[in-house]
Amino acid sequence: MPQDSKPFIEQLRVKLNKDPDAVILDYFGAPMTRGQLADIARAIVAQLDDASVPADASVGLIMRNRPLHVAAVLGLVSANRSLTSIYGMQAPRALATDIVESKFAAVIAEGKDFTPAVVEALCQNGAVGIALDTDTLEIAVLNNADRFDCTGDYRRAVEPGLELLSSGTTGKPKRIQFPFRLLERSVETIRAGLTDGAPPPDIVTWSFAGIAMGNIIANIMLDRYMSLIDRFNVDKWVEAVRRLRPAYVTGPPAVAQMIVDADVSAEDLSSISYYYGGSAAMPVELQKTLLDRYGIATIWAYGATEFAGTVISWSLDLYRQYGTAKMGAMGKPLPGIQIRVVDTESGAALPIGETGYLEAIVPTLGPDWIRTTDLARIDEDGFVYHLGRGDGAIIRGGFKIQPETIAEALARHPAVLEAAVVGVPDLRVGEVPAAAVQLKHGSTHDVCPEGLQAFVREALPATYVPAVVQIVEALPRTASMKVDLGALKRLFTDRAAQDRR
Repeated sequence: MPQDSKPFIEQLRVKLNKDPDAVILDYFGAPMTRGQLADIARAIVAQLDDASVPADASVGLIMRNRPLHVAAVLGLVSANRSLTSIYGMQAPRALATDIVESKFAAVIAEGKDFTPAVVEALCQNGAVGIALDTDTLEIAVLNNADRFDCTGDYRRAVEPGLELLSSGTTGKPKRIQFPFRLLERSVETIRAGLTDGAPPPDIVTWSFAGIAMGNIIANIMLDRYMSLIDRFNVDKWVEAVRRLRPAYVTGPPAVAQMIVDADVSAEDLSSISYYYGGSAAMPVELQKTLLDRYGIATIWAYGATEFAGTVISWSLDLYRQYGTAKMGAMGKPLPGIQIRVVDTESGAALPIGETGYLEAIVPTLGPDWIRTTDLARIDEDGFVYHLGRGDGAIIRGGFKIQPETIAEALARHPAVLEAAVVGVPDLRVGEVPAAAVQLKHGSTHDVCPEGLQAFVREALPATYVPAVVQIVEALPRTASMKVDLGALKRLFTDRAAQDRR
């Protein structure tokens, strides 16, 4: 029987309602008190109640890193109402399709996200729309979607919790149920990485749409101040660092790379001793640059939505013991977590030093090994090294992208016979998708690379849009007639080399 989540939710309510005059977050420097946050959280839930949205419905939330969206999460969780994160970086038509297919009884979003296509989707579902206005801090029910009027079924949770889009660590990205009873694990994961004393301000660079949504809850439980940055911007981030003087910051490798590329002054970053992160392997050269230029040590970790948080991490004690000797490692398994590496074909456990798929047992989730498609090895001291993806996934600035999804979208274009996609190196975000497209013989459609990029942008999130599209006479193939991905990669690396000449 699942562990009861109510005691934890009661603790969250107490934390949310204490010290109402204390400033708990800012949005690009504009402050918000804990009392304001709690009032907005309650008002959002009251709107759902007044509109007769069923208590067991999983409410869709088009998540942004903004104050009212944070309040929505806190309000729903405090009221024991389930929520499903909707990825906001989609074209309006794709968002509308997601809403209809997901059968949401209600959707909460920034007012500007309620495009005609999205409102039509709500009406089709008989769903309620609650609009958030970041500028005025007002909330309002949409006039033409103001009452739950669904005659059919609607999305509901088996057990109250968050439903988050996975990063693709264990396969194709999918929505993962994250029961409220597991939120305590998110809090403890963050607490374990804290230095002595009060936690420093959290300058938020992770998107709250995924597993980082748990950080909202953890920050409230740990009395940790949040500085929200909706879309990462080096200048805004540096301004927050100057203002808040944190002892450490967090983010994916792409953020660290952008900071380095911007040649931010060492004086501006002088308060920072550590850079915490995860989501992708941190390049050793980037770690060295942070250390040599700024005196910032890297404390890395590894986790997934399917694991309900982090399973492998460095700690300050480990860093003090090993220093740079294990640079490039993700760290060691957290207490209670079991880690192993298995053969990619047979699934048999491999000895120390061998490379294979990473598996983990997370006791709070159950007794079974959870398979990932990440390649890893474990050294003689128990440190785990991330060696890439075994499924060809592209990691673009921390976002894990399945190349097949892009290829399938391109293949729906009336002029396209077949498409194939690979990841190619990119200095700023680590890797970007590049697509090769073979057109149908005799097609009369006027096709260009830019038009194909726009076609993908209409169907998929912005991170999936290929950075490069090349129209080819025929896709390269192996002897067995499969697309030769190695040759495809060479096609784009050769092109990049020519462009640099």
